[in-house]
Amino acid sequence: MLQAAVRIVWGPWTLALFLAVGLYCSVGSGFFQLFGVRRWWGGTLGALTAKGRTEGGLSPLETLSTALASTVGTGSIVGVATAITFGGPGAVFWMWASAFLSAMTGWTEKALSILVRRRRNGAWEGGPMVWLEEKGLPTAAKCFALFTALAALGMGDMVQANSLAAAVEAATGFPPLATGLLTATACGLVLMGGVKSVGRLCEKLVPVMAALFLAGGCVTLFRARAELPAALALIVRSALSPEAAQGGLLGSTVRWGIARGVCTNEAGLGSTALVHCSSANTDPVREGYWGILEVFLSTFVICTITALAVLTSDAYQSGVALTGAALSVAAFTEGLGQAGPCFVALCLAVFAFSTLLGWCWYGCCGVRYLLSERWEGRYRLLFLACIVAGSVARLEAVWQLSDVCNGLMAWPSLMALLLYVPQVLPLLRQR
Repeated sequence: MLQAAVRIVWGPWTLALFLAVGLYCSVGSGFFQLFGVRRWWGGTLGALTAKGRTEGGLSPLETLSTALASTVGTGSIVGVATAITFGGPGAVFWMWASAFLSAMTGWTEKALSILVRRRRNGAWEGGPMVWLEEKGLPTAAKCFALFTALAALGMGDMVQANSLAAAVEAATGFPPLATGLLTATACGLVLMGGVKSVGRLCEKLVPVMAALFLAGGCVTLFRARAELPAALALIVRSALSPEAAQGGLLGSTVRWGIARGVCTNEAGLGSTALVHCSSANTDPVREGYWGILEVFLSTFVICTITALAVLTSDAYQSGVALTGAALSVAAFTEGLGQAGPCFVALCLAVFAFSTLLGWCWYGCCGVRYLLSERWEGRYRLLFLACIVAGSVARLEAVWQLSDVCNGLMAWPSLMALLLYVPQVLPLLRQR
């Protein structure tokens, strides 16, 4: 039953809606993500040293790091390998294509998070539920908040905890239950400080996490540099070849590529807007620049490194029946030798922990909107309990339920973006 629900929620209409919103925003902005690269690049990296913040606000680096903490999860390693296995190398091309359009969806989302937000008990509140409420759609707003809270417990919690525990056990033999208990304790200590505590930790953790993965990935790709041109040609050929279309493979390739792009950068899903609304920045246009940068880093950099490492590996080229984490481990082992399994395990562990922090905050935002701040503490306890349960659970049903909730989050979020695009895009064209 859950499998049928996943097929319905993530059917071609949902993926087409993501692309349509991205195309609408891209055309309306004159493809700013491409022709305005000097503006948004300078407006993001050039602002990373800014330290100013207002009451309840996050610095630029804290905001970026917290948003990336939730998007750069285990899917960046395991999910990309799975997409290649089931969708073929061409899925990477469609992942890039969807991310190119989604960059302007990300800009619109982040700009709107500053343009439409409000104070609640001294802190900023924003995101799709506030946008929809302002447009007179309270039911859609509550639906988004509910699905966010549920998705946080599944995809953002149990799935990540399971991946973290499995990675640690594979590398060190440490029991999954003990890993779950330690992880829940660590998360609980961080979450006690609220969004500022999460932001401060992510500000330190995410750059280290990214640097670690980039270093290992670059070493792997350098050693496979002779295979890179062939891998890139294979990506393009598999995505556009008439043989794939005639064989009925093109639809699967497009579906896996677009779905992977959506899940890696979350542009249009509405989740990262929940943290961007807490930014100390008051300029919607400049806040939107961070949305483009997040798509670039999560999809075009991190996921591309994983994809090329897999496609240039003997494990993939020889046709050995490996998928997911096993395929990624085999690919990085070829480039890093015996350090490969430990490298993948460490990256998965750090990625999963950062994702837990980001998604717990998103879930709390949903609960706070639906009920009140009084229920937020209870939700956090439930979230921590799910970390322990997820570390030892078999997660087929949880994955499917999470996919359903994530897809249902997207519908009201994309609806809100479509309603506000005519109001937001002129701000960019006036600069």
